[in-house]
Amino acid sequence: MKTLFSFALIMLSLGNVFAQNNDKKPNILYILVDQWRASATGYSGDKNVMTPNLDRLASESINVKNAISGTPVCTPHRASLMTGQYPLTNGIFMNDVLLDTNATTIAKVYKNNNYATGFVGKWHIDGHGRNSYIPPTRRQGFGFWMANECSHDYNNSPYYTGDDKKKMFWQGYDVISQTEDVCKYIKKQAIEPNPFLLFISIGSPHDPYQTAPEKYRKMYENKQFVINGNVPVDKREKVQKDLVGYYSHITAIDDCIGKMWQTLKDLGIDDNTIIVFSSDHGDLLGSHGSWNKQQPYEESIRVPFLVHYPKAFGKSGKTSNVLLNSPDIMPTLLGLSKIEIPKSVEGIDFSGVLKGSQKDNLKQTLIACYQPFGQWDRRKGGKEYRGIVNQRYTYTRDLQGPWQLFDNLQDPLQLNNLIGKPEFAKLQKQLNNDLNAELKKRKDDFRPGMEYIKKWNYLVDETETVPYIKVNYEGKLIVE
Repeated sequence: MKTLFSFALIMLSLGNVFAQNNDKKPNILYILVDQWRASATGYSGDKNVMTPNLDRLASESINVKNAISGTPVCTPHRASLMTGQYPLTNGIFMNDVLLDTNATTIAKVYKNNNYATGFVGKWHIDGHGRNSYIPPTRRQGFGFWMANECSHDYNNSPYYTGDDKKKMFWQGYDVISQTEDVCKYIKKQAIEPNPFLLFISIGSPHDPYQTAPEKYRKMYENKQFVINGNVPVDKREKVQKDLVGYYSHITAIDDCIGKMWQTLKDLGIDDNTIIVFSSDHGDLLGSHGSWNKQQPYEESIRVPFLVHYPKAFGKSGKTSNVLLNSPDIMPTLLGLSKIEIPKSVEGIDFSGVLKGSQKDNLKQTLIACYQPFGQWDRRKGGKEYRGIVNQRYTYTRDLQGPWQLFDNLQDPLQLNNLIGKPEFAKLQKQLNNDLNAELKKRKDDFRPGMEYIKKWNYLVDETETVPYIKVNYEGKLIVE
């Protein structure tokens, strides 16, 4: 009898442990890359690029193939990701400005729900210069800290750690060193009772393109790429050269993603860890004769978005058609974590849709350029626009009126602008009405960009760009 009683106690204890482990909230590893367009992976059909680890991750994840960067620029996307808000609400509609330190952010919410929070890599929402020390009061709820505001010098990449104001440098190619630090953090947190929210924010494959380690550049140096048909003939030689570097960065990052994922597996915490892989925006890379971002073309606005969460989704690859926009990321992650979503959040919680327990009723999502600047300033044809993307069409208008209308199913390269064509007049009118409804919902009366700059008291130079300060290696301040 005593033996049976002891056995029952042991089984009850084991049952309690199992229940606790089963109820434990998920860890989150968010892998954010910079300027990586959605099409540039093997799993999305790009035959030029080598991404074996991402392809494997995609085969066990939900691929949100219609993920959109609604304001396809670094700082606005990151601010929307952190707050779940649109740029006209949080005020972050251009680069190199400060996100309000009183904002309700994703890290603060997870921290309040007993998560350890950590951030490694490129921050770019501090607005105090691209190489300045960022104190804990401006880290938006992140505890563990190895970060810098912004640098694309990948082989001499600075960062600050903890409360130390001394500038440090990652050894070698930064994403490799950053990955090692991420793996160390994960190993440490794996034995702690509380779950973790960890961001690794990687600066590449953003240009400069030709700076990945030689090992990766050699993989592509003699390849002749299949170049998009919307790249003008006179741009193709440059695109061929740039793609060697772009894909080299991508394959280097892919190796690092494989290492982070393997660390989770080795520790036995992969099943209850949400891995997200995404980008802040894409890269035109010669499409339509342009480079970089901001413009409302597919190569600029559409981003990769994988969600790996075996405990909720299993390990078979799936595809989701949800029109997930930058502000939707925070509420969706909170929904997957079963954490209450703050009232300040404007984005949509798609967790139920991804799990298959809810229907997707969203018909369209907003894209916008509130103020052209930098690589697409007014001298380079930059202009304000508002638009919508639905499951088939992209429609935009500028301050003068309708600008672009593309049928992305019939014309995936967006070469045939349907604006003003009589046979599409009814469609154009309907999409314009849909855009008006979206703008009304967002309380956006579509003003010239300089009006928003004055409202938020931002300082801009003659190109209407916020100047940022960096310190060169001799300690001299330089304004760019």
